[in-house]
This record gives sequence, structure tokens and C-alpha cells, in this order.
Amino acid sequence: MDLSTNYLGLRLAHPLVAGASPLVDDLVLAQRVADAGASAIVMHSLFEEQILGEALAREHFHESHAHSHSEASTYLPRPDQFRLGPDEYLEQIRRIRRRVSVPVIASLNGTTEGSWLAYAKSMEQAGAAAIELNLYELVTEVDVSCEAVERRMLDVVGAVRASVKIPIAVKLSPFYTALPSFASKLVRSGADGLVLFNRFYQADIDVEHLEVVRSLRLSERTELLLRLRWLAILSGRVPTTLAVSGGVHEALDAVKAIMAGASCVQLVSVLLKHGPERLTVILKELREWLEQHEYDSVEQMCGSMNLERCPDPRAFERANYVHVLQSWRFE
Repeated sequence: MDLSTNYLGLRLAHPLVAGASPLVDDLVLAQRVADAGASAIVMHSLFEEQILGEALAREHFHESHAHSHSEASTYLPRPDQFRLGPDEYLEQIRRIRRRVSVPVIASLNGTTEGSWLAYAKSMEQAGAAAIELNLYELVTEVDVSCEAVERRMLDVVGAVRASVKIPIAVKLSPFYTALPSFASKLVRSGADGLVLFNRFYQADIDVEHLEVVRSLRLSERTELLLRLRWLAILSGRVPTTLAVSGGVHEALDAVKAIMAGASCVQLVSVLLKHGPERLTVILKELREWLEQHEYDSVEQMCGSMNLERCPDPRAFERANYVHVLQSWRFE
């Protein structure tokens, strides 16, 4: 049984990757993730605001006229809001690389081309096997067009591609009018893979105290359905490797994602909830499922249920929307 898979040009022992999470902040936990059998480890993001905030703080310390930008700097998060500062983040990559034998994928989160992207090169020099770009922008201005937002993101990918030799993955949100078109543009700009999808932590409202409440909810298996749809649509149509993030909690979830076109699946919530060792159980169950269903390899199964190859492609398209809406019956 060959469980190996190709993701971003990296040959991974199997498709189960430890996705971005706070587990990497602790070397002991990172080691446990590797010991549990993760084929790769994704670092949580280093944010554009975080890098720019530290740069402003340094300038404020060294330059007597730094007060001229102090009001603008208050819009940035305080450095103590992040567990790892930019320099500590790079050192953590080095520490983890010394402790584990699997690829370590660094992560950058931002929206605009600028000096902060120099950290991509620093991540490569620190030993990152690849870089995951989180291209998340929350547009609140009515006069900002989708074309402008996408152009900024393509510029970021192009700038990183020009500065590093290691592979680049782009982690996307599902909120695009024409996702296949944008995905193709990202690949042409230098992306070696796409991760579907970023999970956004939505704010709630405390109606008694009239406060906006930050809430953190781990993913649920039902979230996989959206990802399956877009994996199936992009697989075989956009020439790149695909990963899924969000909604994979059991081996059967991984099977579905791989069938839809994922080269690998990123596990996060299930590891935070049950501990890194849960990955060992899921890997064992994945192997058993493949053997029971007489697959020789993961690659044999990959994309077997995508839009190009599944028996009923309409199930992923608008026809399914029409059919499902008409299928409800009162008992």
C-alpha cells in the first residue's frame, strides 16, 4: 500500500498534514505532532500587521521624530498580542526543523505588496520547506472592487514567487465570484498549490451589554461539504496541487477530500480537541479503508470523484441546487 502523495512538489509519506495551529508554539507539542505521524507541519501565520507593527516600534525607539506616526501605529495590534514575534517566529522554524524530520511549512498572512514580504526569504533561509500564503482581506469599503482586491493578492503571490525558490501554497477563502478563474490566475502568478479554505472566526453580539464578542469555535465535519464541492470543481481543471483545511475529523473525511481532488488534508481542530496522537488513529483507519476497498495507492484515488470524473457532475453544479431545493417534503 503506497500512501505517499505529492503536494507542492514535496513528496509526503501520506496525506495527513498537521495544519496551522498553536501547537507549533511549543516544541514539545510540535515533537508530539511529528511523533504521531504527521507527514508535514504547517506553522501558524506571521501577520503583515505584526511585522509592520514591530518595524514601527523599532523606528519609534531609534528615531526622535517617531511621534509623527504614533497615531497611525495605534491601528496595529500590540506586539504582546502575538505569541511569537517575527524574529522569534524564524527561530521557531529553526528549532522545529532541528527536532523533526518532516517538512515544515511556514505561513504569511497579509494583503498588500510591501517590505513585510521580505520575511518570505527569511523563512526560506530558516529552513522552511514551503510557504503558505493566507490571502485574507475583509473589504468594508463600498468603492473597492473585486478586481482591485484580486490584483493586490496576485501582486503578493508574484512578489513572493520572485523572492524565494521553495514552493508556495495560497490559502483561500470561498468568497469569490469566479473562484476557478482566480485560482488559475494565482497559479500563473507562481502558486504551486491551493488550500481550501481559510476559516474565519466570526464575531458575535452580546445583546445585554451591547458588546461585540470574539468567539473561537473549532471546525465541524459539516464544514467539509463546501470544501468537497470546490475541490471537485478545481481538481483536473486548474493545474496545481490542492489541499483541504477545515472539516476533516475522521479517516472517512480524508477519503472524501482525496476523492474530490485533495493531495493532502490538513488536520487542526481534531488535534486541538483530542491531542496530536489522534493523527495516528486517523492514519491507521485511512490505511485500513484503502486496503478494504482494494486501492493500491492514495494517488489512484485522488480526484476520482472530481467534476471531470464523477458519474454525475451536475451534483456539484447549479443543477444540484435546484434539485435539493425541490426535494424537501413535509412528513
